[in-house]
Amino acid sequence: MRFYSLETHYPLDFDLMNEGGKIIMEHQDFAAFCKAGADNKTTLCDVTECKWVQTSPTSWYLTITANRFLRNMVRAVVGTLFLLGRHKITLDDLRVILHEGNRSKAGESMPGNALFLEKVEY
Repeated sequence: MRFYSLETHYPLDFDLMNEGGKIIMEHQDFAAFCKAGADNKTTLCDVTECKWVQTSPTSWYLTITANRFLRNMVRAVVGTLFLLGRHKITLDDLRVILHEGNRSKAGESMPGNALFLEKVEY
């Protein structure tokens, strides 16, 4: 699974990360999670689901659903939720990151090898 997943060597607080997912679903402007220099006409997205799901004692995945995604958005969301799960930022910090829309304050982009598009609906 190493080619299709991300192994971490630190504990993550998935309950807190799911609280962060709820905050993400309440927000609409995702400039903080957009690749710097992207030429989007808008950074508005409607995220309808953002939660971590446990599949075994040591395995989790993020399911995120939206009407659209910005370039690099999901990788940046995961990186920021990892900061939250490691207690490097608080829920209030996450709100500030979303409100300010500053990409440099959000988490690092996570590797793409564990990112999969499951379904597209029209």
